[in-house]
Amino acid sequence: MSDTPVQTSGTVLTVRQVQDYHALTLVAPAIAERFRPGQFLALAVGGEHTSRLVRRCFGVHEVKSDYGGTVELVFADTEPGTAWLAGRRSRDQIDLVGPLGRPFRLPRDPVSCLLVGGGPGAAAVFALADALLRRGCQVHFVLGGPSARQVFGSRMAQRIGDSSTVATEDGSMGETGTVRDVLPRVIEETGADVVYGCGPTDLLRSVTQVAGDFGLPSQVSVEEFLQRTGACGIGVCMTCMLPVHGDDGVTRMVRACADGPVLRGDRVRWGDLGTIPFDALGAPRVLSVSERGPR
Repeated sequence: MSDTPVQTSGTVLTVRQVQDYHALTLVAPAIAERFRPGQFLALAVGGEHTSRLVRRCFGVHEVKSDYGGTVELVFADTEPGTAWLAGRRSRDQIDLVGPLGRPFRLPRDPVSCLLVGGGPGAAAVFALADALLRRGCQVHFVLGGPSARQVFGSRMAQRIGDSSTVATEDGSMGETGTVRDVLPRVIEETGADVVYGCGPTDLLRSVTQVAGDFGLPSQVSVEEFLQRTGACGIGVCMTCMLPVHGDDGVTRMVRACADGPVLRGDRVRWGDLGTIPFDALGAPRVLSVSERGPR
C-alpha cells in the first residue's frame, strides 16, 4: 500500500440526510486502501464546466471494503459548493484527490482514549475510533453541538464506545452545556491518557486547554479551519497557514493541509489564528521609529 495520494473519479453510491448534515458515500478503492484516520479528501465541485474552481476539503467518517472500497464524508450544506455536493445522485462522478494530510498518531500500547467531536467534523473521530479499538484501546466519546440535530454520531458512539457523553447548548440531547463544561469530569471518570479532537476551532481550543490542565497530550484536526481558508488541499496555495510553535520555542507558519490537519493541540497558537504573529519566523518586520528615519 502506498502513502501517495491519488486523483481519481469517485462514483456516488448514496447521499443521505443525517440530522442537519449530509453523508456522501463514494466508491473510490484507490483512496480507501490508502486512507489513515485523520486524513482528508479534496473534492472538485460544480461539474465539468464550473466557475467554482476551489476544491472542498472534508475528513473521512468511514471506510468500507464494499464495492472494492468506499469512503463516506459528512458535511453541512452552507454554500454553493456543498449545495452541489448535496444534490448528487447515485452513479454521478466526482473528481477527488486523497487521502491528504497527516493522520492521527496512534498509541503503541492499549490506553484510555477520549475522542471529542462537534458538528459535522465529529464524523472523523469514528474512523479514528475503529483504529484505536483494533489496538485494544478503551474509547470514550464526548460529542456536542448547539442542539440535538447538530450532534453527529451519538447512537454510534453509544454502540461502540466504552462510554459516551453528549452535551447540547439548548439541552435538547444529553447534558445542557458545552463540551468544555463536561470535559473535566469525563477525563476524571474515564482516566483518559490522551485526548483527540475534531470539530469547530473553538472546540479544539477548549480540548487543548482542558487536556493541558490535566497534563494530557492532545491531538486535534484543524479540518474546519482548512475548510474556511484552504483552496487546493495539497500545500500549494498557502492560504491555510496557521502559527505553531516548535520544540525550540520558535513560532513557524505551517499549512493546515500539508503539515496538518492533525496537529498537537498545545503547539497551535489558537489566539493568533488568521494572523502572522510578529514573532513568527520570517514574519514581516515592524520598523521602530529610529529605523524608519526622518519623515
